[in-house]
Amino acid sequence: MPQTKFPNPPLFHRASISPSSTPITTIIKRLLRSRGPSTLDGLPDFRFYSIPDGLPPSDDADTTQSIPALFESLPNHSLEPFCELITKLNGGEESDVPPVTCIISDGCMSFTLTAAHRFGLPEVLFWTPSACGLLGYTHYRELVQRGYIPLKDMSDMTNEYLETRLDWIPGMNNIRLRDLPSFIRTTDINDILFTYLMTEAETLPRGTTIVLNTFDALEKDSVNPLIAINTQTFTIGPLHLMQQHIHDDQLKHIGSNLWKEDETCIRWLDTKDPGSVVYVNFGSITVMTKEQLIEFGWGLANSKKNFLWITRPDIVGGKEALMPPEFVDETTKRGLVTSWCPQEQVLKHPSIGGFLTHSGWNSTIGSIGSGVPVICWPFFAEQQTNCRYSCVQWGIGMEIDTNVKREEVEAQVREMMDGKKGKMMKIRALEWKKEAEKAVVIGGSSYLNFDKLINEVLVRKFVDN
Repeated sequence: MPQTKFPNPPLFHRASISPSSTPITTIIKRLLRSRGPSTLDGLPDFRFYSIPDGLPPSDDADTTQSIPALFESLPNHSLEPFCELITKLNGGEESDVPPVTCIISDGCMSFTLTAAHRFGLPEVLFWTPSACGLLGYTHYRELVQRGYIPLKDMSDMTNEYLETRLDWIPGMNNIRLRDLPSFIRTTDINDILFTYLMTEAETLPRGTTIVLNTFDALEKDSVNPLIAINTQTFTIGPLHLMQQHIHDDQLKHIGSNLWKEDETCIRWLDTKDPGSVVYVNFGSITVMTKEQLIEFGWGLANSKKNFLWITRPDIVGGKEALMPPEFVDETTKRGLVTSWCPQEQVLKHPSIGGFLTHSGWNSTIGSIGSGVPVICWPFFAEQQTNCRYSCVQWGIGMEIDTNVKREEVEAQVREMMDGKKGKMMKIRALEWKKEAEKAVVIGGSSYLNFDKLINEVLVRKFVDN
């Protein structure tokens, strides 16, 4: 079979759509503000449309929406607008847009499966978590059936209960309850986050195609049980490395950051020695207390290492994130604090020696693809699972306790940058980087999987329909 040429696989690219799940007054306005007024102008073969999620606009234009509220609202308010959009496109109201022949949606938006069935269309679910994180979600129901969930009371959060080891989950040998996606940490069997993710994960075998942003060498033990659930499961990552096959200049301006990127930090990194800077970023959703922020800050200051620290405007529960003047005085020559940055550029910069992260999957796969070791402070969802695998399975990380203390931050930063364990983590990170690069080159596992996804699944289904 001939190889797929990026970015325009035959037939398929003309028929794909990517609906926004949130109202134009929130996400779209934030994208336009952060990336410029032409961000969503579209391309000859790609258009942007939006459908409502049912939530009112936020009072703060740059505050992340409530995840529980979003999960509760999406299934009840987005299906019919989505179907109306498909009807509009199929009805020729957009004269230069071909009919919809396939739906590709986020794995957590299974209402699109109902739309696909209604219109007789094939469906592809792109699950953005790690394979190990998704595998954890698929066992939520069994955790209930075996009596592990819900927690008896909140004391189970602080006693040794979450240290309980499970030996019955295929592909997750000797995993602890605390390492599974965090929504199990509830005393309410009807908790919206727990029930939503449990229900969404149960859509895997429903005749869909599953796409994962990972690669076989890294997560084979987790991917194989998922393939046993759904044989149409494709690993096509790391996606940020797969971009090397895209040569269309029109695509270069497309991005998804909701905060304006401070690219001056790249010039600041240019002034630092190789491997001398700690990159600190807790992602787009994590929130912390003011006390935790201060502990992280003084831990970084006391380590005496260079650092680039990303602090979102809403990282402290919607309050302004400020460090005391003494911190600024102490770190002014070796620290840079800014609101957002082009993370891929930062992680591959030669001055970066380590990454203090919340262990979100985009950050984790980004650090692996760049050969950067990590210190993990997981916040929620499958970040706990990613942390466990980074520290134990892949050997690239260390974990900081939830109740963060500056002494621990200082010690771990020093160890990652200068210590014996840090050197071993760096070696393993570089080894995984090589495996990631092998996966995305022509003939690599992810490249071939992408080729199969296009030619054996999507184009075939297009022809069949």
